[in-house]
Amino acid sequence: MLGIRYPVIQGGMQWIGKAELASAVSNAGGLGVLTALTQPTPAHLAREIERCRSMTDRPFGVNLTILPTASAPPYEEYVDAIIDAGVKIVETAGSSPKAFIERFKRHKVTIVHKCTSVRHAVSAERAGVDIISIDGFECAGHPGEDDVPGLILIPLATRALTIPVVASGGIGDGRGMAAALALGAEGINMGTRFVCTQEAPIHDDLKRALVAATENDTNLIFRTLGNTARVFRNSVSDEVIALERQPGGCKFEDIRHLVIGTRGRDAWISGDSDGGVLTAGMVMGLIDDVPTCAQLIERIVLECSTRLRESLSLLDTCGGRNE
Repeated sequence: MLGIRYPVIQGGMQWIGKAELASAVSNAGGLGVLTALTQPTPAHLAREIERCRSMTDRPFGVNLTILPTASAPPYEEYVDAIIDAGVKIVETAGSSPKAFIERFKRHKVTIVHKCTSVRHAVSAERAGVDIISIDGFECAGHPGEDDVPGLILIPLATRALTIPVVASGGIGDGRGMAAALALGAEGINMGTRFVCTQEAPIHDDLKRALVAATENDTNLIFRTLGNTARVFRNSVSDEVIALERQPGGCKFEDIRHLVIGTRGRDAWISGDSDGGVLTAGMVMGLIDDVPTCAQLIERIVLECSTRLRESLSLLDTCGGRNE
């Protein structure tokens, strides 16, 4: 459906989903994804799409995360930029993309919608999206409020849906890919793992910090505000947690100065691991190097194939096939 060699998608990531990374993933046989709202205006997005196109002749997509904010970005204009640039794959996330589906369909754009619950996935399928990326509780960013991990969520989604399902959250190697395929998914989506690649446009100090981190080095912030986000554990996210846990809790205005997006953007660039809120998932515990995107994807696909063959051989050994 996506015209890619391997069923591997690079998730849209704020401040990181730029042409350098997206083109490298696409050139390696996966689907690279630009992040629309990383660009300050729709015109900047149009230029970034052209820049990515100059770096790869393979398919790539654009992520459009629809956020319920008081001062919403000009989503319609971002949609125009995507369509006018001839992009044929869109990853939507956040709120329902229903308002934009008809326009995307009219221009033959394939829609991959990211959900954190089966009920939202079923609703998105009814609305007309083409592929569901189902995001488990292990994921970086917003895991929803149901706290259902991938081992349960992926087979539930594949059982409930008739369109293809991509597994997202907590996947960083071929073992995770093999597990996702065994659970019924037709591909995988990775975010944090692609941050730790040579082409990711962030400071090397932060790549090293993520490699050194463990599965326990994340914080769940905004829990008391009903908008949970999994982020890298640092002094900033620790302070947010402390303010949320104080008697009476806190309002968003009390923590706005800590979580403002530009602080995180500047931290990714400067390499200051305590500079702001940095989105990262539990999969950090499985990351121990910083390869190129090509090296990473080839390694994951090979390991996935090996693991699946080994699993079949175990069944053969115990007579499972004969039964």
